Amino acid sequence: MFKRTVLFLVAGLMAAWGAAAWSQKDIRWATSAVGSAGHKALVILADVLNREMPKYRVSVLPTPGAVVTVKGYATGQFDGYYGADIAFYELRNDSRRFAGFRASMKRQPVQSFWTYTVEIGTAVHVRDKGKIKNWHDLTDKALFLGNPPWDTRAQLERAFDALGVKYRYRQVDLSAAGSMLERGSLDGICIYTNGEAAVAPWVTEASLAADWAVVNPSPEEIATLKKAGFSIFEQSPKVFRRDVHADKVILLPFYYGFHVGLEVPADDVYQMLRIIEKHVGELAKADKSYSQIAKDMPGFQRRGVTSAADLVPIHPGLAKYMREKGVWDAKWDSRVAKQ
Repeated sequence: MFKRTVLFLVAGLMAAWGAAAWSQKDIRWATSAVGSAGHKALVILADVLNREMPKYRVSVLPTPGAVVTVKGYATGQFDGYYGADIAFYELRNDSRRFAGFRASMKRQPVQSFWTYTVEIGTAVHVRDKGKIKNWHDLTDKALFLGNPPWDTRAQLERAFDALGVKYRYRQVDLSAAGSMLERGSLDGICIYTNGEAAVAPWVTEASLAADWAVVNPSPEEIATLKKAGFSIFEQSPKVFRRDVHADKVILLPFYYGFHVGLEVPADDVYQMLRIIEKHVGELAKADKSYSQIAKDMPGFQRRGVTSAADLVPIHPGLAKYMREKGVWDAKWDSRVAKQ
């Protein structure tokens, strides 16, 4: 009788475990390439969510770039994506990387969690510092501004368009960017930070291979960029942990988020945001990219939504979180997506 009871108990526990395992919902969350800041950040976030939200299982899927993840979500390939305000701008306006894409969309991307800003700028080899003093001097130069799908490249190209700068794009492997700059095969590269505090891994690697100097836009160029709607951020050179051969670094920030769609219920997205807020210190310790939300997560959600409220709908779970935190603006009520 005792053996039979034990067998029934074991069988019951196995059945319960199996049911729990099968009820777990997969989130195939796509991000940028291995070696990018976005890949590193999502791996760290997924570890927290997989531990704290057992009903979900997040798998991190690297892709050539963030724009691929937005398109992949919209066409049903992924459950989560790495979306920036600049990508949402192009999607909304059917322009550039999203030109003609709407016809193939199966579902509308929404915004659900704003993670950090990416602050983008340019650099050349130190030997060219005296010849290339501003962004107009980059005209006709061979530059690597990130891989073709990357939002960093899109942000800089929008800025160059505003300034009338025509450059020659060179695509290279991330691991080779520094050595090519050192050899002179590249005239310049993009540099960027995440969350105003962390340097992209491949930029750090490039710094080991080449002695680069930051190229800041001139005061006249900054005025033109501001008039065109760009924000300007003055980064401390200390963030790069090397000599950037300048006393300040002028970068153009834009907003990035790790988003899910309406397939994830509002209450679950709300819970996800509360979990992130609770563990934000852990996230920021593992990756300084999370420094901005560590300082003020509700306020940062407001800033992110402000950047894209007119571009893509807002997940009702994010709206619920923001209302609770007192950072919601009633003018966004009509922009909340319906589940």
